[in-house]
Amino acid sequence: MGFPSIRALISGERKFAQSIKNITGFSPRNLAVFHLAFKHRGQSEETRNGIKLNNERLEYLGDAILGAIVADYLFKKFPTQEEGFLTKIRARLVSREHLNKMALKLGLDQFITFSDPSTKNKSVYGNALEALLGALFLDRGYEATARFYTTRIISHHVDMEQLLNTDLNYKSKLIEWSQKEKKSITFELLSDEPPEAGKLMKIRVLIDDQEMGIGNDYSKKKAEQMAAEIACLTLGLE
Repeated sequence: MGFPSIRALISGERKFAQSIKNITGFSPRNLAVFHLAFKHRGQSEETRNGIKLNNERLEYLGDAILGAIVADYLFKKFPTQEEGFLTKIRARLVSREHLNKMALKLGLDQFITFSDPSTKNKSVYGNALEALLGALFLDRGYEATARFYTTRIISHHVDMEQLLNTDLNYKSKLIEWSQKEKKSITFELLSDEPPEAGKLMKIRVLIDDQEMGIGNDYSKKKAEQMAAEIACLTLGLE
């Protein structure tokens, strides 16, 4: 099997650059960082210094950038809502399930290949989307990355009304999961005083003594549901 010609390589790079522009709205300045965004750890290349090249570091960066973008977007969109509401909706927008769906809608799956099919899992597409955000941030900065995510993903692909009206029994789902996985679960009121009517309550849920979510509401039941929802989204429970 021969090597691809220089012309073929250049043509391939041009197509990839055009694809990135079609997805993000920006022409990439550094194509290498975008190639890296789609390099699954199963395809890692090791440098002479022993550094493994894959998209995990970009995913880490993109996760942080995504959190800031979504928090800023919700803060401006819902100026009268309290912190608990914003936290709940943010958790839905950055959940692994949601990111996987957004990545597939953008067509990111076409850029990811697997040398070993066993390394493929349901989170890989959401991870690639976060890595893409990290790459775009390095290439174009925060403002461009925020514009891409809010205008090309949230505005076009997120049904905010449906997102707001989704109301599942997350507490039951979380308890069922913890029993199946043989993990301890505790809902804890973050106050030294007993709950009172008309008083805002803050409740956190602990899984094996690790905090996984905090809910705020005037109703203890709703605060528990909010905390459980955040925990479910963090754990990737559908």
